[in-house]
Amino acid sequence: MSDTQSEEEHDKLGTLKEYEGERNEAGERHGGGRAVLASGDIYQGQYKNGKRHGKGTYHFKNSSRYVGDYQQNLKHGEGIFYYPDGSRYEGSWVKDMREGHGVYTYPNGDTYEGEWLNHMRHGQGVYHYTTTGSQYRGSWVDGKMELGGEYIHSNHRYKGNFSNNNPCGSGKFVFDIGCEQHGEYQQIQQDTDDLEYAEPATAVKWTPVCIKPIAP
Repeated sequence: MSDTQSEEEHDKLGTLKEYEGERNEAGERHGGGRAVLASGDIYQGQYKNGKRHGKGTYHFKNSSRYVGDYQQNLKHGEGIFYYPDGSRYEGSWVKDMREGHGVYTYPNGDTYEGEWLNHMRHGQGVYHYTTTGSQYRGSWVDGKMELGGEYIHSNHRYKGNFSNNNPCGSGKFVFDIGCEQHGEYQQIQQDTDDLEYAEPATAVKWTPVCIKPIAP
């Protein structure tokens, strides 16, 4: 199971097997408790009127785990989701969705820190590539690099606009030796829809226009 499926939906796959904990006058789970589902999932934490509400830990049968805040059975507030592939997300949740500020660590060690919306990178954020040490800092739209951004390498950086995960249009390379090269990127047709955690594909052509010294 991924975190795109709520625990409430997952509960329907198996009835409650056992529960130990507090209840209210109506007999509903209320307060602290531990529930074991027939599916093999386990939740331990706070309840309110029969629903997960407050701090809690949910262990999934597939070894996923969520530790954090709940509201009315939904991940809501601050929490960490650990995935079976070794990746994890730590940050803000809104109604079971990654939303707000958070840090995602991918299986290959890459990290993204920034804004999220509807489970996707959206807004301002920084993506760090472990293999090369490069970084992208800038805008994201629906999980992709879009609009203004900066791609930073060890001894130079590129600053300009991005589209579909690649630089696009006018921009400039700024080199540590004290000069900058202005030019334009033209995109080459290439499908990058499946890009999740990898260096941007070579799908653009750079045409230099001029070289200038960096203004003091």
